[in-house]
Amino acid sequence: MSIDETIPTHITAAPAATRDRLPTAAKIAEVVAHLRARRPRVHVLTSPVAQTFTANMLLAIGAEPSMTISPEEIPAFVASADGLLVNLGMLDRIRRDASLTAIEVAKDAGVPWVLDPVKIEVSPPRLDFARRLIELEPALVHTNHAEFLGLAEVEAEEGAVRDYAVRTISTLVVTGEVDIVTDGKRLVRVANGHPLMDRVTAMGCAATAIATAFRAVEPDPILAATAALVAIGVAGEMAAASASGPGSFAVEIVDALYALDAETLTQRARIR
Repeated sequence: MSIDETIPTHITAAPAATRDRLPTAAKIAEVVAHLRARRPRVHVLTSPVAQTFTANMLLAIGAEPSMTISPEEIPAFVASADGLLVNLGMLDRIRRDASLTAIEVAKDAGVPWVLDPVKIEVSPPRLDFARRLIELEPALVHTNHAEFLGLAEVEAEEGAVRDYAVRTISTLVVTGEVDIVTDGKRLVRVANGHPLMDRVTAMGCAATAIATAFRAVEPDPILAATAALVAIGVAGEMAAASASGPGSFAVEIVDALYALDAETLTQRARIR
């Protein structure tokens, strides 16, 4: 995510045939309002390091978290959830088994599930597991550039990202200086955010959890993912204005996310 005031000039506009189907700032504000009215529950499988921050960010945007990894509880929690996030931030045997069970239950119950393949470029077993999970058809895959390179074995240029989304039949987010959201046909670029977001543990995990919450209430995965990136990016910009460093920023962004309103979102959203 970037604080650049403009999207780079080399970025071209979306084709005319799909432009009217792309998210707008007004649509994003509507999705945020819908989420807060619905208060979806997101079941999150993630690293213990990320749990508290992720839960607080979900609560701040207006969703509800649940996080058990107990084999006895997973089926009931996931089947009654509105969305499921599988985050590979700490892939021990318990979370690996819990992920497979949770995805099976989610698919049977019609609960949309999202994959965050954290640090797969570092660990070959984790990469293999992530590729196995992608075959189970997540509603959304959320990566950074290094993780995308690990998955696709090519750099995250727009054409390659589009092609990978088509091959996996999924909506794909690749975060960077300008974030990309695509399903292979439509492509959106989001330029909201602040560098301090890279200095807080679990910020990416929380962003993917928020994307899962939006997908739980919005059937269009492109709009859901874009809304999440804009919401957390704008909140990051607001938080940075009053933070003195990463520590205070981690608190300020929770408050900023809670305080987001339609006017702020529509004025500050930088999407194309």
